[in-house]
Amino acid sequence: MEADGQKIIKLNIGNVGAFGFDPPDEIVRDMIKNMQNAAPYSDSKGMFASRKAIMQYTQQKNIEGVTIDDIYIGNGASELIMLSMHALLDNGDEVLVPTPDYPLWTAAVNLAGGKAVHYMCNEEKDWMPDIADIEAKITPHTKAIVVINPNNPTGALYPDELLKKIVDLAREHQLIVFADEIYDKCLYDGVTHTSMASLANDVLFITMNGLSKNYRSCGYRVGWMVVSGEKKYARDYIVGLDMLSSMRLCSNVPGQYAIQTALGGYQSINDLVAPNGRLTRQRDLSHKLLTDIPGVTCVKAKAALYMFPKLDPEIYPIEDDKQFAYDLLEREKVLIVQGTGFNWVAPDHFRVVFLPNSDDLTHAIERIARFLDFYRKKYGTEELAMRKYGKPQKEKELRIV
Repeated sequence: MEADGQKIIKLNIGNVGAFGFDPPDEIVRDMIKNMQNAAPYSDSKGMFASRKAIMQYTQQKNIEGVTIDDIYIGNGASELIMLSMHALLDNGDEVLVPTPDYPLWTAAVNLAGGKAVHYMCNEEKDWMPDIADIEAKITPHTKAIVVINPNNPTGALYPDELLKKIVDLAREHQLIVFADEIYDKCLYDGVTHTSMASLANDVLFITMNGLSKNYRSCGYRVGWMVVSGEKKYARDYIVGLDMLSSMRLCSNVPGQYAIQTALGGYQSINDLVAPNGRLTRQRDLSHKLLTDIPGVTCVKAKAALYMFPKLDPEIYPIEDDKQFAYDLLEREKVLIVQGTGFNWVAPDHFRVVFLPNSDDLTHAIERIARFLDFYRKKYGTEELAMRKYGKPQKEKELRIV
């Protein structure tokens, strides 16, 4: 469509740099300054200074017992997710993964020969993981549990009490906890983030993080993985991590030069998520415009860059949400990701990013509203929608800057 000259408004991916969120100038300057030193391979786990900065960051997050050798730097957290699963899983091993999920986790488990078993997150409780469902799905084949907090795609942030319950289950059933914390600084309304690995020393934690989101450096491909907690029974697994790290020689060296500056410098993300910061304003705008549409409900994001709106199935009886996304793209030139793309269980959700500026967000959600008006007419549910939700906002009322 773009090759044919059509302009698409993209609400489908958290590629922050594509929406005018540039990396901090000091990171760019330091990478340029160090480029002449970036030609040789680094240590397979990463440069010492970069890993030292990450180790100090884990100390700030109250994670105990982390040494330089416990830190692996990769070409984004995505590479390390794949590497960590290949080192762990034999055919038939199971890993508990949330639904909805960041689909790379499910893919990584399956590609490594394992089986992703999805535990439910409860929309009525602000997308919190269902502890009873997690416990019911643990079997003798379960090796690990994945916790994505702050959450993609829902924007949820988990309280300490819930995290401790997951840790208790991991301890009881000897599971590894994979904590995906890539959005740990994208926090709104004064909330705080607790790293899971700070909650126990007798459970094995693998914590994923990186520069892509907090430091708007997606293309730099810099992520890291920290092994902490009960390591003495994981020696074979750690040997596997070391071997796979060595096989790819090392991660992107120029990007590694950005780590020390990023973690130790001015945290400009705090300005973006402040009460009047750009990300906060765009989150608030998106939530209002979406929930003004009859039959659309949405839990307001407490963290990350996404929301996961629900389409009332009585108003929008969609059987194929991928086709719904295609129809929206074709008719209104707005690109979203359907809910089943995140391994959600029903065709009644979709994910939006609130990265575009306020004008583009307003235009995009107006188009979604117009498209859903077309769907209500298509399914003959307009009258039902009016009874349940009232009349939609007038267009002039939707135009909020």
